[in-house]
Amino acid sequence: MNLKEMLKFADKIVFAKTGQHLDDLQETVLRGTLQHETYKQIAKDCDFSESRVREVGSELWRILSEELGEDIHKSNLRSAMERLQVSIFSNVVQDYVGVGSINTCGEPRHPPNIPNSHPPNQETSTNPQQTKNLHQDLSEMPELGDFFDRTPELDTLTTWILQQRSRLIALTGISGIGKTSLAVQLVQQIKDEFECVIWCSIDPSYTPDKFEHKLIQFFSHSEKQDLSPTNPKRLPLIKYLQKHRCLVVLDDVHNLFCSGEFAGKYKPECEEYRSLFKQIEKLSHPCCFLLIGWEQPREVIQVKNQNTSIRILQLKGLDIAAGREILRDYGLEESDNSEALIHRYQGNPLWLKSVANLIEELGIGVTELLIDDTILLPSDLKDVLQQQFDRTSELEKQVMSLLARENQSVNLAKLLEKGQISSSDLLNALQSLSRRCFIEKQESLYTLPPVLRQYIKGL
Repeated sequence: MNLKEMLKFADKIVFAKTGQHLDDLQETVLRGTLQHETYKQIAKDCDFSESRVREVGSELWRILSEELGEDIHKSNLRSAMERLQVSIFSNVVQDYVGVGSINTCGEPRHPPNIPNSHPPNQETSTNPQQTKNLHQDLSEMPELGDFFDRTPELDTLTTWILQQRSRLIALTGISGIGKTSLAVQLVQQIKDEFECVIWCSIDPSYTPDKFEHKLIQFFSHSEKQDLSPTNPKRLPLIKYLQKHRCLVVLDDVHNLFCSGEFAGKYKPECEEYRSLFKQIEKLSHPCCFLLIGWEQPREVIQVKNQNTSIRILQLKGLDIAAGREILRDYGLEESDNSEALIHRYQGNPLWLKSVANLIEELGIGVTELLIDDTILLPSDLKDVLQQQFDRTSELEKQVMSLLARENQSVNLAKLLEKGQISSSDLLNALQSLSRRCFIEKQESLYTLPPVLRQYIKGL
């Protein structure tokens, strides 16, 4: 659907729910959202306050969610509309919303299984998309909570998974950057494209055998097989993956790797995961594994971008508009220096919430905070940084200490001169720190982000 068709479709949905067509402001909010504009941009275009635009948007998402039977947000509106083009636009517009002449498929169709949408005496549908057996275990998936606009990242991941059929995707980034929230939003948007979906949160006790057994039980249940001792029929995991279009999400994959070593070194008891990931990459199957964590398997990171079966997305901080959404909840979004505050904490949602909460509780002004490049490190933020810092090797700690003493970016030669570390050890340490998203590199210069520099100076 193009923009005009999407607006027309939304108007019919709203009319069916409220008995009124979209007013000018509602249409402006929808149009701006579908064109990837922020609430602030939309407010500026229509000369309304940003809070009023948010209020109208929130009400629209509620109406659309209730009528379409799917959780609709600002960040997933366009993809949801496009995904529903066939399954809802062709079905609901005729039978549910009440438009008698529009049918994109050219023949009568039954509506999807939305509560109270079936005509009398119609209990089944002949649409294969509707009768597909979906098996999902999302019991370990956290609730979404606050989610800030990540449209480009969502679009990238959706393209890799649904169009390019990537088999192994690594979603990485420093703590608090929003990896898990992004993955939850992604799963909610694309889960119905798969026969099976499962979310596994990896804790230190999650051995390869335990993980493989969990997946095999999951697939066997979807096939209604009895794996009791009297009927121990059990296929190798890869055979199930080859039979089903499945999305498997592994959260906290850093728990597979050793502390005190360079990034991505498996614990001895987790070495078999290496073979599993290689099978997922090399063998033919229709599934996708999404790995989320501070660290990723070395064999995943080493693959070149030309290999579309493996993809890596390093998540960066939020943009200024999204950062201000966080500060707004703490009464700080109107500050003239809010943009500088967001930059200083790199748009990291967790870091921004932590420092904004401290500012609010103590009554500190943002202007006061920014004097002399002050970096506040609330205790909860220190705890989060400590968890990741403790995982690094001694060589990485030495290199970070060197970088923390420098106010400017430094090159390799200067680090070698100051650190008395061999060039081989230094290069390996820099590579590992880069994989942990601890350091920033621009051309041949290295630096620590301000928050990490302040933390390490205080050790």
